[in-house]
Amino acid sequence: MFKGFYQLTSGMLSQGRRLDVIANNMSNVSTAGYKADRYTDSTSFREVIISRVGNKDKVNTEEIGRESYILAPDQLYTDYTQGSLEETELPLDFAIEGDGFFAIEWNGQVAYTRAGSFNLDDENYLILPGQGRVLDENRQPIQLPTDNIYVDPDGTIYTLNNRNPLATLGVFAFQDNGALERNDHGLFTGGQLQESQGYVIHHKMVERSNSNMVHEMVSMMSAQRALQSAAEMSKIYDQVMTKDTTELGRV
Repeated sequence: MFKGFYQLTSGMLSQGRRLDVIANNMSNVSTAGYKADRYTDSTSFREVIISRVGNKDKVNTEEIGRESYILAPDQLYTDYTQGSLEETELPLDFAIEGDGFFAIEWNGQVAYTRAGSFNLDDENYLILPGQGRVLDENRQPIQLPTDNIYVDPDGTIYTLNNRNPLATLGVFAFQDNGALERNDHGLFTGGQLQESQGYVIHHKMVERSNSNMVHEMVSMMSAQRALQSAAEMSKIYDQVMTKDTTELGRV
């Protein structure tokens, strides 16, 4: 009987967490460069504990306390698949086709983003509004005398009139995107850099979110139904246990 309660609690916890992630994805459907979050398949609470205390080699694991039947989403991960590119005709909009991130000078450190809707600040530095200055290939802030520019596919920025080179947009790739961590501002930090290859910079375009509203709606309805089912079953278990307790008391 108690095992049933554990399993139902597992379902409600898991689906509740999935709904939180789905809601965040839906709220960012229109956010340029946003990468959707996903949960991997559920695992037992015991396995989560073993992993988090450092024993990740599952060959000679040891039992930790009593077995738990509570399942939880195993791990939150970010889907880095390419979002669709949309033409904006804005002179300071850029999109990366392929692997790589723009670099932003953020709170004294370097953070990374796929969002390419840039602007110029009061000192004519290229910025990601509300975040920081955009960095070039040498991780230096990019200063432009004008927004009347032309950009090569490799990210080199020229003046439109005489094609004088001004700067080159920094595009940085990582050995494992899964090692990146997203902060509260939607920027990525961490990870081991590697040489960027095979990317193309598209001028006057932005990469849209890879979060699909139809997919998220279907996932949301599925999670809600599972959550409601678990909640209803828990009520039935409660009624059965109440009846058993009452009958036992009479005996």
